[in-house]
Amino acid sequence: MSNELIEQVKQIEIAEYNYSLPDERIAQYPLEQRDASKLLVWEKGNIRDERFVELGNHIPADSLLIFNNTKVIQARLHFQKSTGAKIEIFCLDPVQPTDYALNFAQRTECTWKCIVGNSKKWKSGLLSKPLTIDGKQVTLNAERLEANPGESIIRFSWDGEVSFSEVIEAAGIIPIPPYLNRDTEQSDLERYQTVFSKIKGSVAAPTAGLHFTEKVFETFEAKNIRRAEVTLHVGAGTFKPVKSDTIDGHDMHTEHILVKRQLIETLLKQEAPIIAVGTTSIRTIESLFWMGVKTMQNPDIDPTELHITQWTPYLQPCKVTKNDALSALLSYMDKHQLDIIDSSTQIIIAPGYTFRVMSGMITNFHQPQSTLLLLISAFLGDEWKTIYQHALANEYRFLSYGDSNLYLK
Repeated sequence: MSNELIEQVKQIEIAEYNYSLPDERIAQYPLEQRDASKLLVWEKGNIRDERFVELGNHIPADSLLIFNNTKVIQARLHFQKSTGAKIEIFCLDPVQPTDYALNFAQRTECTWKCIVGNSKKWKSGLLSKPLTIDGKQVTLNAERLEANPGESIIRFSWDGEVSFSEVIEAAGIIPIPPYLNRDTEQSDLERYQTVFSKIKGSVAAPTAGLHFTEKVFETFEAKNIRRAEVTLHVGAGTFKPVKSDTIDGHDMHTEHILVKRQLIETLLKQEAPIIAVGTTSIRTIESLFWMGVKTMQNPDIDPTELHITQWTPYLQPCKVTKNDALSALLSYMDKHQLDIIDSSTQIIIAPGYTFRVMSGMITNFHQPQSTLLLLISAFLGDEWKTIYQHALANEYRFLSYGDSNLYLK
């Protein structure tokens, strides 16, 4: 990529990615049946209105679908001081231990990066919350170790010989998106999770996956449509609006990814279409390509330095093929005796980006002036405007609990 094109990407004006979204078009609740949503199919410039339950009819035979198997945690914790002041602690990322699985397994204390609501009312001291877990009385304490702009470091401690996973499930609330403008309800515990969620760590659901059911999966068999999984723990930054005039001024959020060796081998062998389910799956598999490029440039790079920065894909021209990059990554894993890529990505995919791994996507309708809409435009070009106008004119439901799209080139 030339320097001229890099500057073109950085100078993209977010105002160009705006559209009018009436409040009544934002789906506040999911449909009763997961797979009953509408499905807008866009293929080579043509639009069809279909139903999600028939997704298998519209996916090319032998395709590989990539799912994000992350699980949303009950990340909102509510405390009340003796003064009556209510404090919300929103858990973002584990700090000690940094590994999600190890952190959730802790039995006495752990530390997290958090957002503190009503922060001015909590200057110092412990916050405490009584809980009952499997009949045991447990007290959860929270202590603020650091107060940074926008985020704090919070140490949680508790008694009762239970894991932090059990604690947060008993004490916390599922953090539904702010644009739903309602409180979390009991139904969100189930419906704001995909049926294939496994690995705890997200504070927002990979919503493109919310429509899938076993009935939909059964429709894949006749056409040999296969499934594979990655893990990207979705952060609160996914809702962070672009406040700068150009994307050069936007600080893309970092998210943790876990990818098993078998997935990389599968991607390497796949010749039929690779279709990503959701923007998080796209960001994960595209980041794998750039990690492979990094290992080609520096075979001795430390595994902790595989992180993909916001502008990594735009720093230099790259004519490396998907297979070359993924082969290099597998060789690197062999050399370092790695069975899993445990890293992070800050990648921003915007118009001007060349997709290296993915050839199709399943996704929901996204917010105006969001980085997610930039990603859609990177794949569709200005066709996104036609698609969104069609959806608005044809009663599609928008955002997390809304309807779905299948985009194929």
